[in-house]
Amino acid sequence: MSTYIKNLIHQGENQQLDFKFEISDAKKIARTIAAFANTDGGKLLIGVKDNGVIAGVRTEEEIYMVELAAHLYCKPPVNFVTNRWIIDRKSVLEIAIPKSEKMPHSAKDTRDKWMVYIRKGDQNLLANRILLEVWKKKKSKKGVLLRYGKIEQILLDYLRTYESVSLSKFMKIANIRRYRAERTLINLATLDIISVELSDKGTQYKLNIKALQENI
Repeated sequence: MSTYIKNLIHQGENQQLDFKFEISDAKKIARTIAAFANTDGGKLLIGVKDNGVIAGVRTEEEIYMVELAAHLYCKPPVNFVTNRWIIDRKSVLEIAIPKSEKMPHSAKDTRDKWMVYIRKGDQNLLANRILLEVWKKKKSKKGVLLRYGKIEQILLDYLRTYESVSLSKFMKIANIRRYRAERTLINLATLDIISVELSDKGTQYKLNIKALQENI
């Protein structure tokens, strides 16, 4: 079974895998747990350093901290599955967090405000208002009424040429106010015509490959 954990470690930290030497701050780890639940799910390996070296943990203490993070510092609480592995006589705790059907889950930021995080690569990023509205509309039973007009055409024509656009750039090229731009992006993203791409450098909006293939 040690091969399973070593293979995971060999992958390095990524969108669905994070290493923790130990858990000293339940609030901080809650952001990673919420981000996994809000995105594609993932695994936490506790007792593993950032460079992949196995250090081992005190299992009971770490499980308590994870439970605190997932149930008290995530809203709504996040479910997880725990496995303990002994590698070279050292304990490694595997915390498996599935993608949640109750998303979005929020966790407290450094100012103790409830914020929503997603996982992008090996980072936890704050979800912006547009993405939150997209999630809300996708869960709603009302559906989306899209009036395909000049504004939508400007956006899609631009994305066919330049691949991505920011909110501010869209406002400029379409000569529209922020509210109108946001509503357009939200509706198109809800219908999966465009995707919301978050990064540490900002948010970009791109045409989905399916939309390109259908020549929307």
